[in-house]
Amino acid sequence: MPIFEYRCQECGKQFEELVLGGRTEVACPKCSASNVKKLVSVVSFRSTRSDGSASYPSNASKCAGCSSTACSTCH
Repeated sequence: MPIFEYRCQECGKQFEELVLGGRTEVACPKCSASNVKKLVSVVSFRSTRSDGSASYPSNASKCAGCSSTACSTCH
């Protein structure tokens, strides 16, 4: 699903928006301004084995939102 992160250039609110089709206009949910900037997002994924357990790439973090292999550094 095409979910993008944005930051409002008027009020500074950072938010996510599901953008479907050719829609290009996005408005801030806080102040309704259309002066928003698309941010570069961190991508995370997880595969699921047939037994339901998680399968992570060998060099990937099991933490959501960091690139470290040690979860103690995710803060």
